[in-house]
Amino acid sequence: MRTLSFVAALTCTAAACSRDSSPPADSAAATASTAADTPLPAGEARLAVDGGRIWYKVSGSGSATPAILLHGGPGYASFYMKSQEALSADRPIVRYDQLGAGHSDRVTDTAMFNIAHFVRELDSLRSHLGYDKVHLIGHSWGTILGLEYYRAHPEHVTSLTLMSPALDLPAWERNAKRLVKTLSDSSQKAIATREAEGKFDAPDYQAALEEFYGKYVWRRPVQADLDSTMSHANLELYNYMQGPSEFTIVGTLKTYDATPFLKDVKVPVLFTVGEFDEADPPTVRKHAQMTPGAKVAVIPGAAHLAQWDAPDEANRVVRAFLQSVDSTRSKP
Repeated sequence: MRTLSFVAALTCTAAACSRDSSPPADSAAATASTAADTPLPAGEARLAVDGGRIWYKVSGSGSATPAILLHGGPGYASFYMKSQEALSADRPIVRYDQLGAGHSDRVTDTAMFNIAHFVRELDSLRSHLGYDKVHLIGHSWGTILGLEYYRAHPEHVTSLTLMSPALDLPAWERNAKRLVKTLSDSSQKAIATREAEGKFDAPDYQAALEEFYGKYVWRRPVQADLDSTMSHANLELYNYMQGPSEFTIVGTLKTYDATPFLKDVKVPVLFTVGEFDEADPPTVRKHAQMTPGAKVAVIPGAAHLAQWDAPDEANRVVRAFLQSVDSTRSKP
């Protein structure tokens, strides 16, 4: 994803998610069916896509080009991106949960656990909403989805905002292992021991993950949204495409590297990264340099989830970028 890891979910289950716990595996299908039939508040709806129904919410009705938020994962949800609905003062903002995550139907069919499926799903949503052109605002795994959607459907993309991007997973894993070396000796030992054993639910491993997350993933989490994110996680999807942790990437995305394609992007691109982000500011700057005309912004005081750590600054930077793109497009 890179937003949240398998072990973090276990940590939350043990400590913080008692109010909003996940359903047992054998009741997942029934829960999804029940959720899909529950009446939704104004602005929210469900859309039938290949494999099930996805939940989405449209905020705002301004005249500027709409933007769609692409959350991290795969297999997590959009709860943590709620602060970016404030961008709706200018334009419609669409927040949705990818199939298998959050309020959308849960899926277990691994034939759908791939980039192509999520690209088709996003195109179904865009088409359903009647948007010919959209800004895509992706975060973490969502930056992979955004870039791959652009490669498949460049005619529908006005700009790309790539927040805390995960565009080179071999480099990501190397950097994550470097960050592990900044943790306490006890955490480093627990990570090395438990990953070698495959015991990702061990208490010392969970404690080590808490230390890592508190430094490089989120520094000021919104607890209610964190609880919801964890309790609605699809760990089967996450583990299949990502792997068991931020440091051990063994899923189908293991070799993903979009850097050869960056030179071919022909729409405006904004890269953002937190000052303490596991996405690594030097790496993000390097990717921005590979992308014609791209802009880059480092969010002070933020880790991976600037949406929690510095929401006002993150929104300020993104809003200014979207407005500048729209202004340029409107000129004769």
